[in-house]
Amino acid sequence: MKEHPVLGHVALGYSPVIDRQRAVVATRVTVFPQPGEATPDAAALLQALQEVWPAPAEGADLQLTLRPLDPGNAPPRAAMPGAAATPMAHPVSLNVAGEALLRAVMEAHPPPHLMIEVPAFMASDPAHHNALRAMREAGSVLLIKGRPLVPLSPEVLACFSHSIVEAGEDRRTGTNPPSSVRQISTVQAGARTSVDVEQAFQRGAVAVLGYPLDDPLPSASASGRSKVPTDVQVVMELIQGVDRELPVARLEAVLKRDPTLAFRLLRYLNSPAFGLSAEITSFGHAIMMLGYARLKRWLALLLASSSKGANAKPLLHAALRRGLLMEELVRGNGDAEMRGEMFLCGVFSLLDRLLQQPFAELLGSVPVPERVQQTLRGEGGPYEPYLDLVRAIEQEAVFDIRERTEKLLLGPAEVNRAVLVALRGARQLDG
Repeated sequence: MKEHPVLGHVALGYSPVIDRQRAVVATRVTVFPQPGEATPDAAALLQALQEVWPAPAEGADLQLTLRPLDPGNAPPRAAMPGAAATPMAHPVSLNVAGEALLRAVMEAHPPPHLMIEVPAFMASDPAHHNALRAMREAGSVLLIKGRPLVPLSPEVLACFSHSIVEAGEDRRTGTNPPSSVRQISTVQAGARTSVDVEQAFQRGAVAVLGYPLDDPLPSASASGRSKVPTDVQVVMELIQGVDRELPVARLEAVLKRDPTLAFRLLRYLNSPAFGLSAEITSFGHAIMMLGYARLKRWLALLLASSSKGANAKPLLHAALRRGLLMEELVRGNGDAEMRGEMFLCGVFSLLDRLLQQPFAELLGSVPVPERVQQTLRGEGGPYEPYLDLVRAIEQEAVFDIRERTEKLLLGPAEVNRAVLVALRGARQLDG
């Protein structure tokens, strides 16, 4: 990725947009200008983002339709031409947490494939109405963030495809009087548990914003060993075998017990994010090309992706990005062993939730380096400050991002570049 000086003047956070099927259909990127500085270069910021989310090829269909609930289950909403079926088009939504920078972004003619969030107070200001109409006419997808204090005119409201409403502000019932925001579909922010997510969809939201990471942690089984699904057992055996550097024939025999795992592993290894010059055609070929140590990290990702729980998709989405981001944060000063362990730490940091087993049980079955175990058990260790920074970035908590960046003696540009590189790599693996 190119060097972008503008990344030294902002802080970046990200969170997912999750649809009713619990699939992650878009990424929200939040941009915080650094306090006390001049407004960052909006055009340069947009150029940096487009390295991760380039404009689609002409004629490509990237529509991601978020359909409302069946009318029999959803609260009534007033009809607006095109509103009910408006797609949440394109894979990224830009949330600029600074009025001056957001105005600059709007004036910089952002490309239509970047969705733009506009606070309700700006949408209510007539000074911005011409800019909003111009962006909409140019093909931009606009989202109104929060509830306006006064109803918007139909002409202004027509500029927006969706509204973003915080948890606690959206308590709709069939007897509530209609408001202007309820005439367009709602994306619920602030849903932190699977119960929050389900309730948001029951109220008629078409998507939720953020990872549901606050569910209770899994408890230990009575026997001290939970029943492990067959495909998870196969991946655990592979990781143990690779850790002991068993002969290729023995490892391939294990993998053949579940052909779908072999397919998923080869899909990962042959993705653009992996950057190999030759196509990997077998497990033995993978070991020959990569070596045991490098292969182990991708088996870790395969283990995380074995979960079949209701919220597995968002959790795997988070785990992959954690692993890539933690690895990227030490790209400049960590050796290969440290980078590999950081990747494992990030991917495995949600393994207890993905597989519904506490780490006390999991770590007895999966060989994990001691420094990674310390962090996963909550015992500190050298990787814990990096995981804390990644969590702050996921939560879009700007004060925590700045504090933890300084604690690690990292610069804002260094962290932001790592965020964008990790998000780009994750998108390539998702594809």
